[in-house]
Amino acid sequence: MPKTSARLLSLLSLLQARRDWPGALLAERLDISPRTVRRDVDRLRELGYPIVAFKGPDGGYRLDAGTELPPLLFDDEQAVALAVALQIATASGAGIGEASVRALATVRQVMPARLRHRIDTLQVTAVERPTSRQAPQVDSGVLLTLGAAVHACEVLRFDYAPASPAASADAAASTPASASSSSSSSSSEGGGDRLSPAPPRRVEPHHLVTWGGRWYLVAWDLDREDWRTFRADRITPRIPTGPRFVPRELPGGDVATFVAAKFRGADGSGDWPCRGEVILAKPASGVAQYAHEGVVEALGPERCRLTLGSWSWVGLAASIGRFDADIEVVGPAELKDAFAQLARRYTDATPDGA
Repeated sequence: MPKTSARLLSLLSLLQARRDWPGALLAERLDISPRTVRRDVDRLRELGYPIVAFKGPDGGYRLDAGTELPPLLFDDEQAVALAVALQIATASGAGIGEASVRALATVRQVMPARLRHRIDTLQVTAVERPTSRQAPQVDSGVLLTLGAAVHACEVLRFDYAPASPAASADAAASTPASASSSSSSSSSEGGGDRLSPAPPRRVEPHHLVTWGGRWYLVAWDLDREDWRTFRADRITPRIPTGPRFVPRELPGGDVATFVAAKFRGADGSGDWPCRGEVILAKPASGVAQYAHEGVVEALGPERCRLTLGSWSWVGLAASIGRFDADIEVVGPAELKDAFAQLARRYTDATPDGA
């Protein structure tokens, strides 16, 4: 039989791995008697672990939530994952930068030497995309309130601050035109008459998501009877929350498709509003690494077919032009017209005689 300390750690590890453990199965996995399992459970309870017993044909034990956070047990992969997550949390926009640094120091202090060495050699710096203005930080308490309402399926009331002119300009500079239009119509509504307070928004909260360094709440607006995305940094929740609701089906089938469509400025299909096809005089390998969401098909050593989407036809033509290669437009006609429009603009921008 293993030593008591080793056996307790093994028991704790099993209790963390799944919700309910029949006592007989725990005894079998640890190769001890059911009586020893009961004694070891009592020892873990004395150490602060809230282990509850449940009755029934397969009566056993469950690691429950308690009033304090007892020591946790992680395997090697979990510990490394936790350390990496804490390092990049400073760029999450969730207002937990200082807390994540302190948490990482705490976790590192109790790690065994071999794991501490691995973490020390894996230093990660989270660098946000450069913008003219820093993305706003969201109070972690607001995120917890929004997340709780989503989880409980309870109607949420909140005040929604209007976007400042500077924030609107920054968003427009970093967001496609139609996406910015779509986002502003869904996110900045509710500013109302600036001479009198706007009424609180009433929504059925469905998802809390991040996009481009910002936090958004995806919700069904009860007053406008439509889906909306709200910037979390502009939300001030009102307590208490409202009645429970039955979640509606999100357009597109899942939150990733819905949010991507919103910020692409699409019509709800989940795709870009403008999509075209060209043949480039460039190897597929050189195009694929910069095509992002585009589809690249090799047609030979120095030719490839590229299918790409964008928020406008002129924007799509300009995006294709950055590959610095001869272009043959396959279609549609709108893409050909966009290239012609760009050609006229570039010609007009060229000084006479240049």
